[in-house]
Amino acid sequence: MKKFFLFFLALQCVLFVYAQGDSSEIDLKMLEKEVNAKLHYQTGKIDLGDGFAHITIPKGLTFINGKDSRFVLEDLWGNMPDSSVLGMVMPAGVSPISPDSWAFVLTFDKMGYVKDNDADDINYDDLLKDMKNDVIEENKIRKAQGYEEVELIGWASKPFYDKERKALHWAKEIKFGKNEENTINYDIRMLGRRGVLSFNAIGGMSHLPTIKTHINEVIEATAFSSGHKYADFDPKLDEVAAWTIGGLVAGKVLAKVGFLAIIAKFGKVIFLAIAGLFGVIAKFFRGSKGQKDTDIEPMA
Repeated sequence: MKKFFLFFLALQCVLFVYAQGDSSEIDLKMLEKEVNAKLHYQTGKIDLGDGFAHITIPKGLTFINGKDSRFVLEDLWGNMPDSSVLGMVMPAGVSPISPDSWAFVLTFDKMGYVKDNDADDINYDDLLKDMKNDVIEENKIRKAQGYEEVELIGWASKPFYDKERKALHWAKEIKFGKNEENTINYDIRMLGRRGVLSFNAIGGMSHLPTIKTHINEVIEATAFSSGHKYADFDPKLDEVAAWTIGGLVAGKVLAKVGFLAIIAKFGKVIFLAIAGLFGVIAKFFRGSKGQKDTDIEPMA
């Protein structure tokens, strides 16, 4: 929490300098290098968790592990802590503090075998109304913990269930605080024998077309390992989840809302600051490189 607010304070200082008419320029690329130096980017075939599934990273994308992902999500983007994060798939060559950044956040919920026999019977418009009411309750928790409230605007892409590939995906448009650009949450759920593998896409609404172009290739690039597939379900041995397809869509509406709008809100103003301020920000990132995973403080 402290690191995130130090970063936010630095950005606020940038705005102050700009407001005073100082035209000194700051090279955002240098700051991006400081962030990238902390992260470990991977390509090729990646085993997830204990090997229950794997993903072969598509061309043009890259992967960072759970530890690095939590640093990005919590310290840079201001999300609540989530120890279940397995990693993130991001556009290759794009820093997470860039306005062009977006990501698929991977998690696994060992909820059991999700029956999909209700998929054709769900009224998603009615479900959306219920979800908006849930947001009101979730906002009470966010506010109590010092986070801005958010508003569920509606479907950015209506839920669709691919029966053959056992993959469910949909997108929500969310307004985060007073930010001018709304946030997109594009969710993919892949059903397995003992639970659900989730890809939660975080980005601005302007990223929606790009995210959509990667949906099918990400699904095709991901597979449960032998013995963990949906077809491997054994009713004599395995638990059946209490949730159905409709429950997966409703879920926790505000999970991983993201804080990319910070960058979008400041835009080109970030480039304007005094050289000394850049040194403070750069030092902040250098200081975090050697820390162990346990040193990353949860956001309260």
